[in-house]
Amino acid sequence: MKKNHLLHVAMAQIAPVWLNKAETLQKIKNQIEKAAKKETDLIVFGEGILPGYPFWLALTDGAEWDTKINKELHAHYVRNAVSIEKGDLEDVCTLAKKYSMAVYLGIIERPQDRGGHSIYASLVYIDAFGAIQSVHRKLQPTYDERLTWSPGDGNGLRTHALREFTVGGLNCWENWMPLPRAALYAQGEDLHVAVWPGSERNTKDITRFIALESRSFVVSVSGLMKIEDFPSSTPYLEKIFEKAPKTLANGGSCIVGPDGEWIVKPVLNKEGNIYVTLDFNRVLEERQNFDPVGHYSRPDITTLIVNRERQSTLKFTDHTEDQSSMKHN
Repeated sequence: MKKNHLLHVAMAQIAPVWLNKAETLQKIKNQIEKAAKKETDLIVFGEGILPGYPFWLALTDGAEWDTKINKELHAHYVRNAVSIEKGDLEDVCTLAKKYSMAVYLGIIERPQDRGGHSIYASLVYIDAFGAIQSVHRKLQPTYDERLTWSPGDGNGLRTHALREFTVGGLNCWENWMPLPRAALYAQGEDLHVAVWPGSERNTKDITRFIALESRSFVVSVSGLMKIEDFPSSTPYLEKIFEKAPKTLANGGSCIVGPDGEWIVKPVLNKEGNIYVTLDFNRVLEERQNFDPVGHYSRPDITTLIVNRERQSTLKFTDHTEDQSSMKHN
C-alpha cells in the first residue's frame, strides 16, 4: 500500500515528432505506459511538446510580414494543434484513469471557445481519474512566440490535490512572473511544476529560486529537439535547416527540494523518463522557517486579486430562455 506522504514522479524528457500531432501523441502514450510500470503517481511533459515548439520563427525571418513561408508553417502548426473539445486528449485521459496516474502535459491548444483558429501554449492537468481539471493558457508568450501563440487568461491558475501534495504549474517564462507564482502559492501549492521547451539555461537558476521562495518542491521538465527530430514532411524544411543548429533544445529537466537543494540536477541530451520519489514531510520541515502565504505574509498590507474568468469574445445571455421555449414547443 502506498504511503500518502510519498509521491512517485516521472519527468518525461522527450523530443516530439515535430509538428506531427498523431505521432507525438503516440510517444506521449508510450512514456505513460513505461511510467506505469514504476507505479508513478504523476508524470510531467514539457511545454508545447504536443506537437512541438515553434522553432522555425527564429530560423526563417518569422517577423517578416505577410510571407508565404510563415503563413504556410503557421497553418501546418494550427492543423496539428490540440482540440480538447474534439477529443484529442481522450487516449491520454483513458491511460491516466487506467493507471491512476495524474498527468501534466504541455500542448499547443486550438480552443473552440476562441473560435478555433488561434492557438495557445497550454498546460493541461489530468487527474488520476482521467478527468481534465485545468487548462492553463500561457499568460504572455515570450518574444518570437507572440508571432504564433495568443496570450492566455487566468482561468487555469489553479492547484490540485494529489495525495498529501497540492500541485500547480506554469509555462516556461511565466515562472519568472511574481504574481502568477504568488497566485499558486496562495492556493496552497507545495509542488510546483514548471514546463519548458528545453535547455539548461532556462532551468538551472529559476528552479532553485522558486523552491527557495516558496519552500516547495519544484519539478522542471523540458523537451529535446535535434536536427534529426524534424520530419521530412515538414514544410520548408531546407529553409529551416539553413540556420538550425544541430541541437535546438538539450533538455535540462531537474528537481529541487523545498530547501533549494538539488534532488536531480539538470539532465542533458538524454531521452526518457526520469523517476524520483518526493516526501511531503520535507515541505512541512522547511515551512517552519518560512511560509510565503502563511506566517510570513501580511495580507492586511498586500493582497492579490486574480481574475479566473475564461476569456471569450462571445457570451450568450439568452441560452436559458431558448431552452425553455424549445421545451414548450
